[in-house]
Amino acid sequence: MTAPHRIVFANEKGGTGKSTTAVHIAVALAYQGARVAALDLDTRQKTFFRYCENRAETQRRRKVQLAGPKFDICHGDTIEALEEEAARIGEGMDFLLFDTPGRDDPFARHVAASADTLVTPMNDSFVDFDLIGQVDAENFKVRKLSFYAELIWEARIKRSRVQLEEQKREMDWVVVRNRTGYTDARNQRRIDEALTELSKRVGFRAVQGLSERVVYRELFPSGLTLLDKGHLGELGTSHLVARQELRNLVANLKLRVPKHGDDAPKLATTPMVEPA
Repeated sequence: MTAPHRIVFANEKGGTGKSTTAVHIAVALAYQGARVAALDLDTRQKTFFRYCENRAETQRRRKVQLAGPKFDICHGDTIEALEEEAARIGEGMDFLLFDTPGRDDPFARHVAASADTLVTPMNDSFVDFDLIGQVDAENFKVRKLSFYAELIWEARIKRSRVQLEEQKREMDWVVVRNRTGYTDARNQRRIDEALTELSKRVGFRAVQGLSERVVYRELFPSGLTLLDKGHLGELGTSHLVARQELRNLVANLKLRVPKHGDDAPKLATTPMVEPA
């Protein structure tokens, strides 16, 4: 059986909208008919896991079925145990998502290096840009790669060496630019130029992500997403624009969604193991 396509959401800095992006991508793929599973590796914050728990509770309370991923939180304390959990939850799935902590973490490094699609959300500022590269203070030209960018670059080189031998997919690294609306024009232009320069050196793609919107924080307690039509009440114009942003992001990830036929059920959002 073909292994599921691994999508890893990773950024060593917090507050970039990583978990929110991950949840919405997981639900979007499920609504397209894909079989999706997810592991939350952030055992402290558990944002992705808690979002899905809230979604499961909304289903029970409203007696509805919503598309979404099977999900669990990482319980293992070794890389081997992590891979065993990944194999268990990913069996028969089209996509296996990993949401990682916003800090340097050995598990996060491991899954990032093994990603088929690596998604790195960042706020549109040089504070977040510093994660992947350092710029000159005078002309804002890229001076050198960051440790994280070098880590991913080396992982991609190692992966390419065994790609044909082990039939591994080539890693697609996507930098997702969130909250771009809060950046002034001059600063945004500088970030555009720096990202373009750095992308040529390390081979990532930069795409537009999600804007800063209150609706994302408001949806968390219910576990709903902007794609849950018929369950959100009346949406304003800004919410409809946000939904289109999300659809554009999903399209820009260029993920191939397998067709399972009309009789393939969408996965209800339920945990692999009921929380204690």
